[in-house]
Amino acid sequence: MGMEPGGVEWRIDDAPVPYEQALAAMETRVAAIRDGTASELVWLLEHPPIYTAGTSARPQDLLDPSRLPVYRTGRGGQYTYHGPGQRIAYVMLDLEKWGRDVHCHVWRLEEWVIATLGRFNVKGERRDGRVGVWVAGRDEREDKIAAIGVRVRRWVTYHGVALNVDPDLGHYRGIVPCGIDPAASGHGVTSLARLGITASMPEVDMALRATFEEMFGTGPICRAD
Repeated sequence: MGMEPGGVEWRIDDAPVPYEQALAAMETRVAAIRDGTASELVWLLEHPPIYTAGTSARPQDLLDPSRLPVYRTGRGGQYTYHGPGQRIAYVMLDLEKWGRDVHCHVWRLEEWVIATLGRFNVKGERRDGRVGVWVAGRDEREDKIAAIGVRVRRWVTYHGVALNVDPDLGHYRGIVPCGIDPAASGHGVTSLARLGITASMPEVDMALRATFEEMFGTGPICRAD
């Protein structure tokens, strides 16, 4: 644990945290932030293998319902996979301080991931119409390396970023990830490990913390359209 100069607390859980437990903890913290009884929080963790369905999830995109547990969640987005080897960053910030602009908040999260990947010499990129962070590969293929889904309650954010460090990518075959069919679009998912980057979770955490200040340490910043 620790505090950034701006008063944002950092928490890291080493053991996988059950999804329902994490969701309950986030909701409690968000209420406390809004009431002024707790500081803002960045929570780094992993989940046991699960699928989560965002508010835009389509039933036909769950290809293998029996493969893993499925949780409905109030975050934006569609189906995604969470599991060991994926760094989840739940970001609970008060947009009364950072600017009442959810699109800008998503832009900052994307920029944060892009800066973090840069620490490992990986070029993360945005794509119009596709939330998250992408890596351009060979033969014009583009693979998603980080998913982003947020929810805002009384202008306090929660949920956040899922960065693939070294998860079991085979589990993505049970869903249409984020509504983008790899067979139809040519877009898939990737990880630092698949890109040949050997990075431990503590090293990724150090990079996330170092680059957080670049995106969130100077007040409202946004170059989103």
